[in-house]
Amino acid sequence: MKAKLFLIPVAALAAGLLVTSANAQGRNGVGRTPCDGCIFDGTEMTPLSDQEQQDVLFMREEEKLARDVYRAMFDLWEVPTFSKISDSEQRHLDAMGRLIVRYDLVDPVVDDTAGVFTNPVFVQRYDELVAAGSVSMIEALKVGALIEELDISDLRVALAQTDHADLEHVFGNLMRGSRNHLRAFASLLAAESETYEAIYLTQDEFDEIASSPFERGSRRRGGQCSGKNGAGGDPMVPDRSKNRRGPRGR
Repeated sequence: MKAKLFLIPVAALAAGLLVTSANAQGRNGVGRTPCDGCIFDGTEMTPLSDQEQQDVLFMREEEKLARDVYRAMFDLWEVPTFSKISDSEQRHLDAMGRLIVRYDLVDPVVDDTAGVFTNPVFVQRYDELVAAGSVSMIEALKVGALIEELDISDLRVALAQTDHADLEHVFGNLMRGSRNHLRAFASLLAAESETYEAIYLTQDEFDEIASSPFERGSRRRGGQCSGKNGAGGDPMVPDRSKNRRGPRGR
């Protein structure tokens, strides 16, 4: 997709997101749950650097962005893959929320309404992506591939900037999920004889991920414990027979 999206630098963050507060625990339904123990077993809790805090908060809203856009695309085009992957993004969102609770950070997701974000970067991105994906089903699939490119790129940066084992586990499993989601969108585009031009990854990186097998993750690592494969480990193999549908009401 050649649309000129995301002119705001990826690293931009609202300054207020760095503040910590005891009130973060339990906000938006993210509280101490029985599965939190298996997420963080054997990982020592030491203070996060300012950069690590920024990355946790940024990725929390980036996962919400993905979920919100995919829900909008499913409502418009009724492609089952969007619904399946939006469910996976909800698990990613929850995983980041548990890190926020663990480190007593202020959750930037103060309103779970679609398209509502604390960081203005994501407000603009949501509007741009929904507009681009509303043009056609093909453009919606390209939006999906672009989001997963962005996620992989930002998670790589976050992983390079942390030495905390718990953050590494969560970020790593989320990246695995994003690679699977990218494969799903790339497969659907290939089935439509469409090509995709990478934006956030090199074309070689994108093609290598798209052509490689779906990955399965660990049940007990990566940010959440429900589900057979852990957060983002579930393969999102598309059912092409159900993906040739037009927009609702058209």
